[in-house]
Amino acid sequence: MTREEYVERMEKEDDWAPGWDAIDREFDRLYPGQEPAHYATNIQARAIFGGDNYLDGYSIYESQKGYQHIVTYGMSELYADEEAFGGEYSRWGYEMTIKLRENSAEDCLWSLDMLSNLARYTYTTERFFEAGECVPGNGASLHIGTDSLITALLIVNDTSAQTLDTLHGKVEFIQFVGITEEELNFIREDSGNISLLIEKMKKDNPELITDMDRKTSYL
Repeated sequence: MTREEYVERMEKEDDWAPGWDAIDREFDRLYPGQEPAHYATNIQARAIFGGDNYLDGYSIYESQKGYQHIVTYGMSELYADEEAFGGEYSRWGYEMTIKLRENSAEDCLWSLDMLSNLARYTYTTERFFEAGECVPGNGASLHIGTDSLITALLIVNDTSAQTLDTLHGKVEFIQFVGITEEELNFIREDSGNISLLIEKMKKDNPELITDMDRKTSYL
């Protein structure tokens, strides 16, 4: 699409969201015919209106492999904006995902707050996340109020969603994977241990699904 065609469509369609559409197409490819559970953030709470929420919403897809696949909307440029057209990266250049070993979308709602906090961190500090990094917690369960050994996150390229070349630039899908405090300390000893831990996890968990009930260590 040329810039002229882009502007023409933008002027004709007030609600055109090419970035959002690109995300939906990729997840439609992964989950054909499935209508995801979608959770929009409160408009008045969004940062553009003075709030502290930097995401526009989340979609949760149910995999036949026994997990819920969550994707964010808002780390990339979602809506038509001539200034964003043809960029190298679409805003931050990624959307966040997580694959949770849960039975329903409702069981995953706690993680939306976690993803919202990660987005807020990036927007307010201008420090973005990349695959090959880890995000330490405070030693408590990622799911506040529950008893779980999963206390931190490591970041990988999503094991199934592919990088997009959108009208606004590249959009990657970075997947957050829950790890234990023991596994986090292993990474702290040597950052090179991240790739080793991922290799160990993939042997019996190739999709890198986060299981909040996991009791065993991959070390």
